[in-house]
Amino acid sequence: MSIEEIKLPDVGGEEVEIIEISVSVGDKLEEDDAIIVVETEKASMDIPAPYNCTIESLNVKAGDKISEGMVIGTVKTEGAEEASPEVKEEVAPTAVIEETKEEEEKAVIQTDTSSVEITSVIEDVFVPDIGGDEAVDVIEILASIGDSISEEEGIITLETEKATMDVPAPFTGVLKEILVEAGAKVKTGDLIARMQKDVAISTPKETVKKEEVKTETVVEKTEEVPSVTTSEPVKTTGKVYASPSIRRLAREYGVDLGKVSGSGAKNRILKDDVRLYIKSELSKVNSGATSTGSGLGFNFPALKEIDYSKFGEIETVELSRIQKISGPSLHRNAVSIPHVTQFDEADITELESFRKEQNAVYAKTGVDVKISPLVFAVKAVAKALEIHPNFNSSLSSDSQSIIYKKYVNIAVAIDTPNGLVVPVIKDANKKGFEDISKELKELSIKAREGKLKAADMQGGCFTISSLGGIGGTYFTPIINAPEVAILGLSKSEIKPVYNGSEFEPKLMLPLSLSYDHRVIDGADGARFTTTLSKLLSNIRLLLL
Repeated sequence: MSIEEIKLPDVGGEEVEIIEISVSVGDKLEEDDAIIVVETEKASMDIPAPYNCTIESLNVKAGDKISEGMVIGTVKTEGAEEASPEVKEEVAPTAVIEETKEEEEKAVIQTDTSSVEITSVIEDVFVPDIGGDEAVDVIEILASIGDSISEEEGIITLETEKATMDVPAPFTGVLKEILVEAGAKVKTGDLIARMQKDVAISTPKETVKKEEVKTETVVEKTEEVPSVTTSEPVKTTGKVYASPSIRRLAREYGVDLGKVSGSGAKNRILKDDVRLYIKSELSKVNSGATSTGSGLGFNFPALKEIDYSKFGEIETVELSRIQKISGPSLHRNAVSIPHVTQFDEADITELESFRKEQNAVYAKTGVDVKISPLVFAVKAVAKALEIHPNFNSSLSSDSQSIIYKKYVNIAVAIDTPNGLVVPVIKDANKKGFEDISKELKELSIKAREGKLKAADMQGGCFTISSLGGIGGTYFTPIINAPEVAILGLSKSEIKPVYNGSEFEPKLMLPLSLSYDHRVIDGADGARFTTTLSKLLSNIRLLLL
């Protein structure tokens, strides 16, 4: 038995920070088990035990900065003379071990076949086909010399014009040499590393003698431990064993490795363990077990279950199909879009007079058309969108670009017994009052009868929500993403308006414009409602 010092090996010639102590004094380690985890500017890496040993002392703690050659701690190694023929298996402290010793009969197995020996070889690792002959940048070294790497674990990370990609280990082994560094350029077929792997070699043998072995029968009894499935390996210690590439993956997805159960040797965390944990957490969100604000980074507290019946009589009615579909979208739009609402009024005195006169003409001539105030609003909005094209746009999915639309499709919210639906009038800027009136009537009938098709509700550029027939003054409509604005119309009423010399009665229509502040600023919001007010106050402008 001897006491040996464990020193920090070469980690790239720089001072590094200890981010985790993976062992405690008295722990028995196997070769390549992690003692500490350090973090460089490029990656985190395990500092492994160089051989089987027991931790005698630790000279460092998490947060310390150390450099090559500094003593991490001491370990106790056992000599060959102390090896025992008995094979014992470590179990959890709660286990109850019942030892029974049995002698197996000596047996001689005669064979004329060859035996298998395991030997180690060094093999080269090359850059695989990356889709071209051009050199690409090495942006990160994911592993360190001496790391045990599983097949498909990343060794280095490359950056092409289209994406970043890891170069994986082609087999399971130990990294012996790195031939590139961050900032270098490589291409398909370049040699980047050398790894050691174990291979089986057949050798002749005559007799294999099965030696007498004393065994222990181990019976584990757990106390109040919840049952688990084989897909959920139990983590029995507080240590986190994971390779640098796994730690990097966890950082990318914001996963706390302390909460992940490892299925590898000594509970080492593998890539599939991280994936299983992420899937488990997502399933909790989807099932409502946790509340994360629709995946938008909000951490709202879960609403407590309340027994409303203890306060009085209740009736539970299931949400309609439309409510179930539209509810999550409305919630997402309300919390993910920075809404600003601009309020204004439009003098529709002349518009209303013209509308009534025109409907009277239709009635006398027998034309089946009745123009509503909403028809004029659709036409006025279509004209305003041509004047202010930023309202006729959508934000790209990565929020880096604005997509301007050369067509003008106006969606109109329609109240039905089953919930709110939003059919679309296509090319509203190219249609007259009669055409829009007829189309609105047809869409309203189909909506109330539940006969709208998917195509009837797609392609909208801007939405109008009219509550004028019900009442109210102003409200804040929720933007119908991916649109960037929505107009709310409330009940018009007669108000005294000063004309410069006296007050006169005017029919005023309240306007409520909500817009996405990422695309539209306040000045443009005011300009849009001003334009809309002018168009509705003087419908002759719609002809220009």
